[in-house]
Formats: sequence, C-alpha cells, structure tokens
Amino acid sequence: MKLLIIISFVGLFFISNAEAERADREKPIHLEADRATVEDVNRKEGSRISIFTGNVIFTQGTLRIKADKVIMKEDSLGFRHATATGNLVSFRQKRDRMDEYVEGWSQRAEYDSKTEKIELFRQARLIRGEDEVLGDYISYDMNSEFFEVISSKERGVETGPDKRVRITIQPKNKSE
Repeated sequence: MKLLIIISFVGLFFISNAEAERADREKPIHLEADRATVEDVNRKEGSRISIFTGNVIFTQGTLRIKADKVIMKEDSLGFRHATATGNLVSFRQKRDRMDEYVEGWSQRAEYDSKTEKIELFRQARLIRGEDEVLGDYISYDMNSEFFEVISSKERGVETGPDKRVRITIQPKNKSE
C-alpha cells in the first residue's frame, strides 16, 4: 500500500494543464476488424454487445486503439465500455492544445467512455512526451491526465522477471 501511495504521488509530476483532446468525445467511433458480431442483449434497455476480432482498430477522433480482439458493451445512454486484448494492445491519443501524444501498451486494456479512463493490465507501459511509466497495471484518466501505476508484486500476481514499477521523468527546459 505504501508503494501505491508513493506511485500515486509521483503521478502528480506528470499532471499539467493539458488534457486529452477534448474534441475526441464528440467524434464518431470507427471500428475495423476481420470479423464482427453485434448482439442486442436487451432491446428494452437499449444495451448491446459487439465483438470484433482480427487486427481490430478502434478510432474516435485522435484516440486510436489497436488489438487482436475488442468486446464493446454499449448502455442505453450510449456510453461504451471496451475490453481489448492482444499481444500487445496499443493506444494513442493527442493531448489537448499540444502537439504531443500519450501512448500506451499492455496485454489487456479497458476503455470506459463515461469516465474517460483507460486501464492497462500486464506489461503496461505509458509514454507522454519523453516521460515513461512501466508496471503491471496503469490506470490513466484521459481528462485530468492523472495516472496510477501498480507493480505485479503489489497486485499479488508476481509474473515476469520485473516485479517493480519503473518511472522516467525527463527534465523540463526552463527557458520554454
């Protein structure tokens, strides 16, 4: 728990006034895949589940997720929760008002359009500019750009040779 608190505190160093591209949430979602199935789970409530397999590309504005498989659940209000799996899943999104992207990779990623949060599981890696974070789990809030990183040891899964969180923060040029 102490490590989690320290990592959350270190995450504050990455926070700036810039956010994920605000216009993205107003853009349509485009999905490409080798195969897709759509099932209306409950027509009265308007919910549905869509499964995309084979070289899946999920795009909404500047947000782009690539995976082997994506399961997307849509609720009656139109909010979507996508679970992407692959070797490795990747995402990329432009930062608002900046010519810079946030990029991430993991074996599994979960995206929630209601909370604007992406969670990366197993071999998680996040890069923003020249700063980088590695861990077993990364939770990234796209609105505030706050993230939390947890090691595999802390999660109790202890898989792979590296069980610790790694963070690299590059010095900022003070003349800018």
